Amino acid sequence: MALRWWIMLCTALIVAVPLSLLAGAVWIAPFAPPVRNALPILFELRAPRAVLALVIGGGLGAGGAAMQGYLRNPLADPGLFGIAPLAALGAVLALASGVAGDGWALPACALAGAMVAMALLALIAGGAGAGGIGRAITLFTLAGMMLASLAGALTSLVISLSPNPFALSEIVTWLMGSLENRSWHDVLIAAPPTLIGIVLLARGGPALDALTLGDAAARSLGVEPARLQARMVIGLGLVVGAGVAVAGIIGFVGLIVPHVLRPLTDHRPGALIVPSALGGALLVLVADSLCRAWPLTGGELRLGIALSLIGSPFFLALLLRLRRGIA
Repeated sequence: MALRWWIMLCTALIVAVPLSLLAGAVWIAPFAPPVRNALPILFELRAPRAVLALVIGGGLGAGGAAMQGYLRNPLADPGLFGIAPLAALGAVLALASGVAGDGWALPACALAGAMVAMALLALIAGGAGAGGIGRAITLFTLAGMMLASLAGALTSLVISLSPNPFALSEIVTWLMGSLENRSWHDVLIAAPPTLIGIVLLARGGPALDALTLGDAAARSLGVEPARLQARMVIGLGLVVGAGVAVAGIIGFVGLIVPHVLRPLTDHRPGALIVPSALGGALLVLVADSLCRAWPLTGGELRLGIALSLIGSPFFLALLLRLRRGIA
């Protein structure tokens, strides 16, 4: 990516962060008379929420770019792997069983669900490397779709068997995806696995670039299918699982951001991962700021709903463009 685009992306982030701290149900104008309890609002409520938006958005953006490069499918999204649905299932089980009252229980169960998804993906698709990179990718995709379908069915079952209406309300609210009432504790939970996952995905960038040349050329350049698959599974599991653990289901970030930035990186999947992390951080931060500032009766607009309202028309536009290209 050209230097000017890096500068523009970083500048947008630098501008968006302080603006996100000012936006909300109570607006804090920097040059107006001070708002009562402004410092606690900034540093205890909005600052951790802004940092968490950057962390989650960065992980989802990098994960989407890496997955689209690995599957060689520009319409791929991190939810396809089944990691997000199984992480959500773990959190739903924690809410339904009542153990979510412990500050670590819900994120621990969500991360456990993500790890189960990673283990199942490795078990189901791990032996496909001997048949070629293309076969490994196909089996990996089908395994992810199967896990996503199974996790969705089990989540619906848990919701239908919810012991009381309060637990049901918590589950439904959490599944909508939100950063409301998050704290530095949530940042501590999400940041380390997300950063590790982004590093793992970024280090797999050269192998993703080699895949664009074809299976035989990638192998001749030293790409090992099993090793690359393991890197993708672990990296995606960490970034997606950490996001779901603290914020619920937030979709379309990994689909939108790589598409917007891909023309700026000469369509190289390896060069797209880090810019997509920055772009994803910017998208989630801006979307969450708008959710806070949008006046609604009884609360704020859920982040997951807002991004779905943005992402669904975007996805439809991509499908129509592909249709015209095929025709």
